[in-house]
Amino acid sequence: MMINVESLTRRYDELIAVNDVSFQIGTGEIVGLLGHNGAGKTTILKMLTGCLEPSGGRIAIDGLDMETDRSAIQQRIGYLPENCPLYHDMTVIGFLDYAASLHGIPERRRIEMLRDVIGRTELESKATERISTLSKGYRQRVGVAQAILHAPKIIILDEPTSGLDPSQIFQMRNLIRDLARTATVILSTHILQEVQAICNRVIILRNGKKYLDSPLEDLRRVNRLVIATDVEPDRAGSIFNAISGIANFEVLPGDNGSFRYALTADGDGRAVHTAPAVAKAVIDHGARLFSLYPESRDLETIFGGMSIQEGRAKS
Repeated sequence: MMINVESLTRRYDELIAVNDVSFQIGTGEIVGLLGHNGAGKTTILKMLTGCLEPSGGRIAIDGLDMETDRSAIQQRIGYLPENCPLYHDMTVIGFLDYAASLHGIPERRRIEMLRDVIGRTELESKATERISTLSKGYRQRVGVAQAILHAPKIIILDEPTSGLDPSQIFQMRNLIRDLARTATVILSTHILQEVQAICNRVIILRNGKKYLDSPLEDLRRVNRLVIATDVEPDRAGSIFNAISGIANFEVLPGDNGSFRYALTADGDGRAVHTAPAVAKAVIDHGARLFSLYPESRDLETIFGGMSIQEGRAKS
């Protein structure tokens, strides 16, 4: 495992910013750290990069322990903070050459490495310009360039598309996908579309705790059918419980005078395969069938449910 986090915790006096969070990230994954503002995303990234001391827990990266091998771990990581500290009076090439010296890259290798990162981040036309004259999108590219100068095994990006226009966002997404060909990538964001467009796995944080950790593909494999009918809840059990392949059902909020139910398949069966039997059972009971479809579950649905739970907890 490239990254192993166990029971990670960070306290600020009485405030617990990160609360007993554990996860593992394998080589080559693109993982989105998703959550509302204040959920603990940036705090976790700062601890992963060795910039912030945990209050508890353990971080191991590439087989090294953060507590005893911090310097060696940091050499393996490229980091783009949310507000990347750039020297605005320097030219792009001057700043990157300075960053290369901080990474300890020998002068004889710098020209080749600078040429490579400037090409990958498409900064050729801006290489001799002062950073202060660049747009937000190009400044973000400079930040990414300094993060990947030393060919890190892990690239950590905190809100990499924040403040970018649609065209710049599209370019940044392509750049991140390119970086993932040779490194493990972790990016934090509060934008759902960002994770869905780039990542193959998501870790959702809620109030400092891990709320969900799942490959995006698995989120789409929800084994339920949603049905809208005029069957009232007190009659639903006698119909749905008698259908072969259906384990249970849940009453959902109705719509336009209809009643809605979610039917879950039993065992290893797929709910969609029971659709003909479900439709027949409803019609055979003299009821009307308004709609029948497999449930889709995406990050928007999950985030919506999380927001509802938070609202209930506050009320």
